[in-house]
Amino acid sequence: MNKKKVWFITGASGGLGRALAEEVLSFGERVIATARKPEVLRDLIEKYPETARAVRLDVTDRANVKEAVGTALEEFGRLDVVVNNAGYGLIGAIEEPSDEQIRRQFETNVFGVLNVVRETLPVLRGQKSGHIINISSYTGFVAFPSYGYYSATKFALQGLSDSLAQEVAPLGIRVTIAEPGGMRSGFIDKGVVKPEKNLSAEYPSTAGFIKLLEEVDGRRLSDPHEIAKILISAAGSENPPLHLPLGEDSYDVIENHLAALAKEISLRRKKGIVAGSENAAD
Repeated sequence: MNKKKVWFITGASGGLGRALAEEVLSFGERVIATARKPEVLRDLIEKYPETARAVRLDVTDRANVKEAVGTALEEFGRLDVVVNNAGYGLIGAIEEPSDEQIRRQFETNVFGVLNVVRETLPVLRGQKSGHIINISSYTGFVAFPSYGYYSATKFALQGLSDSLAQEVAPLGIRVTIAEPGGMRSGFIDKGVVKPEKNLSAEYPSTAGFIKLLEEVDGRRLSDPHEIAKILISAAGSENPPLHLPLGEDSYDVIENHLAALAKEISLRRKKGIVAGSENAAD
């Protein structure tokens, strides 16, 4: 029996998804690398013809998700690690993006993940084993001005993943929420959409945020291949983490936010500002 894991990776055309596919294959395991344009993965398939397959996948198309999972099972007979990596960012103050931009953001980052999870869960349940890794972000803990919609999708993913982990643990299925910070992955150049409406006079934070992204020094960001190796290690652990910050910046942002939140809550409790108090809204 071949004990090498079968990985199903969404958004494998570039960035972290591509790096993860490369590292998993070099590790000797098998990969179903999915992308909307699978032809961009041709070189990877040619390098690993026995263990790599490229499959077309638009995560927002439930029928296409079902087809892709079926192809994975036809090729390798099982699924062991499902990585929900496909997604992108939407910049803009809450007023600025169009309805279509907002809905598309949620369709990809939230409902796209749900499409994959809901289609692969029956397979994992049948095996009584498996590991779902949902790629979130430190912005799933901390929201920033002009990045609220992206953060909202990641906050949603955090809640869904926390609940899912408790539901499937008795079934032998593990869940990890990966929370990377900045990466040298091309996300800033190719994975970010700007708002259709420009209200720069009212919301200078949008222009400031775009400028910040454009000025980011790539050498200070995490290497996606190093991030990928940590994910592989987590997938091989008997007790994988539920929450997995990735990168020093992620640890710093999350720890600082949690410390500030704990301080705020503790202060309000000490002042007696709790439910039932006359000053609860102070």
